[in-house]
Amino acid sequence: MGYCSGRCTLVAVCGAQLVSVLERQIFDFLGYQWAPILANFIHIIVVILGLFGTIQYRPRYITGYAVWLILWISWNVFVICFYLEAGDLSKCANYTEPTTGDLPGTKHLASEGKALRISGLLSRQTRAAETDLILTFNISMHRSWWMENGPGCTVTSVTPAPDWAPEDHRYITVSGCFLEYQYIEVAHSSLQIFLALAGFIYACYVVKCITEEEDSFDFIGGFDSYGYQGPQKTSHLQLQPMYML
Repeated sequence: MGYCSGRCTLVAVCGAQLVSVLERQIFDFLGYQWAPILANFIHIIVVILGLFGTIQYRPRYITGYAVWLILWISWNVFVICFYLEAGDLSKCANYTEPTTGDLPGTKHLASEGKALRISGLLSRQTRAAETDLILTFNISMHRSWWMENGPGCTVTSVTPAPDWAPEDHRYITVSGCFLEYQYIEVAHSSLQIFLALAGFIYACYVVKCITEEEDSFDFIGGFDSYGYQGPQKTSHLQLQPMYML
């Protein structure tokens, strides 16, 4: 009964992982986050293989699934540290440039709808240029989709745009967000870590149960061609020819 419940729980965990990572994949596509898109795609394939191994009693598939979960947890821990700027990880690189105007408040420079935060000062403008291009493999300036589309966020275009702003960018402000985009991304990664830990524990348990079952079956001669063989019945009757008169 415990073995069956363990398999059923692992199947449920794999199903929850598929649903959650597909939801995350959609928003990563909308935000053109190529590194998370690739990681999510690999995760989907491995989870499907782990689900297949659980249903078909294939411990090798489940073991590979468990090993991948360790890498998946490491990746999500990196994403959390990246968005929270923990340690030496920082998604903002501050640099200054001379300016003669005053830019009050905090504004954003957006490339095709993705914001790049700018902070204005009186005599010198300190530009906090977001450099989280590592998630896009440095091939685009897109940011998290939640930056402008988070709950309660209000996006306002600012005209005229500054002289230093590229022509294909738009200058905007984002305000009124109930929850900042980085915390939404952290929540997604935290959910993946929780499901991965549950999947790893149950995967190890199911592999242990399958291995013990195979060993016990082999012990009683299930897989041993030289195992116990019952006594064979021998016939003591001898056939005699019969003649018809």
